[in-house]
Amino acid sequence: MEMAALEAGAYIEVKGIKTFYHHAGSGKPVVLIHGSGPGVSAWANWRLVLPELSRHFAAYALDVIGFGKTDKPADCAFTHDDRVNHVINFIETLRIAPVFLIGNSMGGALALAIADRRPDLVAKMVLMGSIGISFPITEGLAEVWGYTPSLEKMRRLIDLFVFNKALVTDELAKLRYEASIQPGYQEAYAKAFAPPLQRHIEAMSIPEERIRRIQTPAFCIHGREDRIIPLEVGLRIYRLLPHADMHIFGECGHWTQIEKTADFNALVIRFFQS
Repeated sequence: MEMAALEAGAYIEVKGIKTFYHHAGSGKPVVLIHGSGPGVSAWANWRLVLPELSRHFAAYALDVIGFGKTDKPADCAFTHDDRVNHVINFIETLRIAPVFLIGNSMGGALALAIADRRPDLVAKMVLMGSIGISFPITEGLAEVWGYTPSLEKMRRLIDLFVFNKALVTDELAKLRYEASIQPGYQEAYAKAFAPPLQRHIEAMSIPEERIRRIQTPAFCIHGREDRIIPLEVGLRIYRLLPHADMHIFGECGHWTQIEKTADFNALVIRFFQS
């Protein structure tokens, strides 16, 4: 599929929620779940991954409720449970289970929650810079969730996300800033991450004894220089999961799929095909 057609995406009704997603490829299904940065969308997170992934699998990347082009109902609180249920309903609406899951940061917490609550839906999962256990909120994550729109703040956030400062461009900052100020976007974002911010980490956390019971094969990926979700968080999740491997990228921040695209793709494809 050409990039323009892939980016154009499509809508599907998911239990009353008009849900925007990208789909390409055939074979075993992979569902990609984006993170929680302001102005984020499935395309912003996964545009460098989808073309290669769709050569091997049927890839689906959705805008989770509260983000991107998916509906943002006025009566929705955009809680962690709202997001978990939305992704579960998306998988069930498409009738593609069991799926491979790839979750980035907040998306990792969603993948972990689905494996915990609905293991029948998940064949394997990749957790990338993942949340999912309790830890004191970092200054970086507090800046992400506490974002109020400005071009300068968006450029600062991108600087926090990456190790390679060549990626911190005016063009990228402008694109993400403009995405964050589309009608309804910041309102939903502020609602989803209203202070106190630590409570959102706790809401995304699964008790350690339950993580130890998750039987889904997992592959944890983390950037050594991640200033948003510390490497130690990823290591703790890896050590708790009974069937997990891990890869740590050196000279890499929170966006492993952007800073280490080719290696990231190769690792994920090999894991899903094994």
